[in-house]
Amino acid sequence: MTEQAQQTRQRRRGEELEAALLEAAWQELVEVGFARLTMESVAARAKTGVAVLYRRWPNKDDLVLAAIRHQGTTHPVEIPDTGSLRGDLIALLGNASRARVSFAAIIGAAFSGLLAGAGLTPAQVREKIMADRPLWSDQVFARAHARGEIDLDRIPPAVLAMPFDLMRHDMLMTYQPIPPERLLAIVDDLFLPLIAINHPR
Repeated sequence: MTEQAQQTRQRRRGEELEAALLEAAWQELVEVGFARLTMESVAARAKTGVAVLYRRWPNKDDLVLAAIRHQGTTHPVEIPDTGSLRGDLIALLGNASRARVSFAAIIGAAFSGLLAGAGLTPAQVREKIMADRPLWSDQVFARAHARGEIDLDRIPPAVLAMPFDLMRHDMLMTYQPIPPERLLAIVDDLFLPLIAINHPR
């Protein structure tokens, strides 16, 4: 091992080391895919020993899930504030579509490996990735509620989730950013009419 590599290994501790390991795992996932990623290849990319990985994650599946979660946490989607629910939702879906399309492609490619290795469905993978993280839409819907545009006590959770479920579906089907006309259709033709049904007159 070179002197520089030894110094790198010695300097990193705690959260800094864990972040470096998760970034290395993400880059390995991006470049070689789930099937070819190994604990040893991640350790080599991170310039550390494989035992360092095993002390934190017992297997490759747990490491990959942690890397995906870390990537999402450290690269958040911008939450807009346009002054209206419609404007916020169109902007948020657009921001998420552009920011997450490559993310969705990589995760989609990893699903089959996670299903085979850990027995996880895509829904279970998403649940593990999201854990206790707040949803992108929480701020948007809370502001709309405060403005009187919606009544969150009356709207079924499935209605609030619908625009984002459709966005994820489209991204996983095409691995492309969602076209503006499709975003408008989701908001204007599907979401807002359902909101109107549940808004007090």
